[in-house]
Amino acid sequence: MSDFDCFIMVDWSGGNDRGPKPKKDAIWIATARRGQTADAPVYMRNRQLAESWLHDTLLAETAAGRRTCVGFDFPFGYPQGFARALTNSDEPLLLWDWLAGRITDMPKANNRFDVAAGINARFQGVGPFWFNPLKRDIAHLPRKGRDRTANPFAEKRVIELREPTAFTLWQLAGAGAVGSQTLMGLPVLARLRAALPVSVWPFETLRTPIAFVEIWPSLLAPQVAARMTDHLIKDAVQVATMATAFANVSPSELALMLDVNAPVEGWILGHGHHATLAAALGRCA
Repeated sequence: MSDFDCFIMVDWSGGNDRGPKPKKDAIWIATARRGQTADAPVYMRNRQLAESWLHDTLLAETAAGRRTCVGFDFPFGYPQGFARALTNSDEPLLLWDWLAGRITDMPKANNRFDVAAGINARFQGVGPFWFNPLKRDIAHLPRKGRDRTANPFAEKRVIELREPTAFTLWQLAGAGAVGSQTLMGLPVLARLRAALPVSVWPFETLRTPIAFVEIWPSLLAPQVAARMTDHLIKDAVQVATMATAFANVSPSELALMLDVNAPVEGWILGHGHHATLAAALGRCA
């Protein structure tokens, strides 16, 4: 279950099309073969191109008989109780499908803030989502976190409490926020999962040719900082660093990282194993 031939790491974006010139705060993807250094990171100007690239690449890897581990830098689950409130089940993958049925996404427009507002409207008070950066007001979606009057769920998942600098999922915009990335990312994963032989960690046993895992590039922040001479854009350096690290972790070491029980909220692959990942990077120094 932990023996992969290829590692693809994805730095996601919840925003609109970023244009043809590679830039920060966009989608970047890096690929590394087992035991090798990552290839040059690939820039994706929007989610539509990224989804197509991932589908075609994973289809080709599977057809060639190779197993692929794909890491995405946004949460796979929400705090306990959120999925049940929307789908009547704690099953996080049902929530993926629920969001996929409601999120509309085009290169230069999407409805993520309206979907978040609609979710807020289901609960008493104002919350849990917050931060409306648009010029128009949106009922039930406050512009600032202090304008919320209620949140029936925890502010952070258990894993985010263990990584204090990780942001809450309820913040939809602003520097470091992951709320929009998640709302716009989970529907893409739901469609890829429907089209390809995918298992999702830690919710499913990884018996298929493709595994989706949650990553957090800040696990290797010092190593990323040391490699900033390799590329001018931090997002690109982060995915290349993560891909190289995981590609050089042994199957037994990766098995230890995968040994996690978090069936509702999800988990960050590699949490608590920084030294292992850093050592794996050193093998390709």
